[in-house]
Order: sequence, then structure tokens, then C-alpha cells
Amino acid sequence: MGYRGIPYILRKENSVTRTQEEKKRLVSRIKRIEGQMKTLEKMVDRDAPCVEVMRLINSASGALKGLLTKIVTDHLNGCISAAMDKRDAKLVDELADFFKTLK
Repeated sequence: MGYRGIPYILRKENSVTRTQEEKKRLVSRIKRIEGQMKTLEKMVDRDAPCVEVMRLINSASGALKGLLTKIVTDHLNGCISAAMDKRDAKLVDELADFFKTLK
């Protein structure tokens, strides 16, 4: 079982197959972020007040961080736990390398 009891089927060593409902939720989050970016572009184009632009950037940044957290959690629950069961250090090392790139 994966995150919140959602089953995962390993497709490749570093990828999981999500349920349709899970995909729908992720795509919905991505579309919200996309909407924020489109709004941000319009705000800059119409010379919106800087504070409003900064608030939207902060909000979008939080949404992206939330999406990243969800994907990392899914990866830990699916791929990494399976790699640990198989004693496959490669995937664990890949995740450690990824964390080194976080800003």
C-alpha cells in the first residue's frame, strides 16, 4: 500500500503507477499552479502592485513545494520501500542525490 492506503504497482525501478483518482488529484494541483502562473503573467503585464505580485509568487511557491512533497512521499512509499525490500541501494542513492539539489 502506498500513501494514504492507495496501492502502488511498480512499473519501473523509479516510477509508480497511480490510481486514476490519484492522477486526477495531482493534475488538479498542477492546473491550479498553472492558473497561478497565468495570473502572475497578467499581473506583471498590467503593472499590478508589487506586494500583490509577491503574494501570488509566494502562494505559487507554496503550491509547488506541496506538490513536490506529495511526489517525494509517493516515491518513498512506493519505489523506495520496494527498493529497501530488494536491498537495492541505487534508488535510495538517487533520492539522496535529489535531496542534495533542493534549494
